[in-house]
Amino acid sequence: MTEGENNKEAGTGEMPTDAPAEERSGAAEEKRENGDWKVDVTEKASPPAAGEVEFVHPEGGWGWVVMLASMWCNGSVFGIQNSFGLMFLSLLREFGSEHDADLRFRTSWVGSLSMGMIFFCSPIVSVFTDMFGCRITAVGGAAVGLVGLLASSFVKSLGVMYFTYGIVFACGCSFAYQPSLVILGHYFKKRLGLVNGIVTAGSSIFTITLPFILSGLLSKVGLQNTMRVLCILMFVLVLAGFTYKPLVPVKPNSSGGFRLSRIFNKKIWKSVGYRIWAFGIPAALYGYYVPYVHLMKHVEERFGENANKEILLMCIGITSCLGRFIFGSVADFVKGVNKVFLQVASFFVIGVMSMMIPVCHIFGGLIAVCLLMGLFDGCFICIMAPIAFELVGPNEVSQAIGFLLGLMSVPMVAGPPIAGFLRDKLGSYDMAFYLAGIPPIIGGILLCLIPLVEARSRRKEKGAQSEEQGVEQKMIEHEKAQEDAKSKVGDSVL
Repeated sequence: MTEGENNKEAGTGEMPTDAPAEERSGAAEEKRENGDWKVDVTEKASPPAAGEVEFVHPEGGWGWVVMLASMWCNGSVFGIQNSFGLMFLSLLREFGSEHDADLRFRTSWVGSLSMGMIFFCSPIVSVFTDMFGCRITAVGGAAVGLVGLLASSFVKSLGVMYFTYGIVFACGCSFAYQPSLVILGHYFKKRLGLVNGIVTAGSSIFTITLPFILSGLLSKVGLQNTMRVLCILMFVLVLAGFTYKPLVPVKPNSSGGFRLSRIFNKKIWKSVGYRIWAFGIPAALYGYYVPYVHLMKHVEERFGENANKEILLMCIGITSCLGRFIFGSVADFVKGVNKVFLQVASFFVIGVMSMMIPVCHIFGGLIAVCLLMGLFDGCFICIMAPIAFELVGPNEVSQAIGFLLGLMSVPMVAGPPIAGFLRDKLGSYDMAFYLAGIPPIIGGILLCLIPLVEARSRRKEKGAQSEEQGVEQKMIEHEKAQEDAKSKVGDSVL
């Protein structure tokens, strides 16, 4: 029931006994369908803790600890992933030689497979989160990620690294990451936007600082020991998962069919706008992860091994953090699905900046490119949830985002190996970066269709509603005319 209906019932009390039986049974059935048929008027007037009618978010308290734990999760997972370009250089030296024709192609699969699996597992993680809760899912995932990363430090071949780092470590990160976002809704409602901004900024902070730490560790202790040091981040992530104390009461449900319908939601695919969005974004992401993997090697080849390449990842991290706060605030003033145009602009800029990388023969030019790329990368990320709310509504948003992340895994996996293959065959990264800029532009063009489709669907809905109202009005007038005719017949007989 809506809040207005609850207030109305509280003011008028229960239905009078002299009301018709059909009305009384209809009211009782309505109460059963809404799940509150056992709650009387006094319980609705009582505090939520006593009547368990409405959950009140604490908007703080232990929630701030949960926010910091979620921030650590976001930072450690994506900080390691975004810094893979430095580990990529060590993998090239560790597992191959410059005479290997397919070295970059085979090595880039480690990072791309790892990033792709994080998104590929998202729909599965949502099922486990619904079944076992945020705490168990997050702790178990972080433990699996810790085992995968520790096992990767003992690996001596790329084939095994695909499994330990690309699958086991990445799947563990996925199971730890998604509950860190779900648990925030247990503690915050009014401040959820601000808290989400702070949490997602964790990946930017780690992306800024971790490259310098990794660069020093890789040069001093080597790749294997560096991975063992990174295991400390995953161990802390295991401890952080224990802070995810659930607050929202779980409604018991014995109907397996209903549970399956909630897990595998088909309603979101009825929206044409969502279908365009769910396939347009993956189409734009075939070149998205290429700079994170291959930019460091490109800088070495063009500016020498002594070039301060870590500063480029720092620039992306800083402006990405700023972009999430700036465009997150801008999105509050853009109504409806027009928020999609912010994402369109971000894809256009990211695509153009990717094409500008091989053009830059001055290191300062690369810094400018990375600053702009990071700024609009933050725009693309922070605007995803608001767009999902606009397209499918708040009740379906978790499934909508889960399926979208799953579809994003394909381009995340395929993009970097294709770029590595082009480098191996052509001798430079120029063509790889030129081609990496094309998918974001094409995806942005596809997303431009969403506001048009949504506007047309709304016009159809309004037209259908007006027709229904007209039919109802005619039926009411017809029934009234029949009643008037019957009354006139009765008057004539009398």
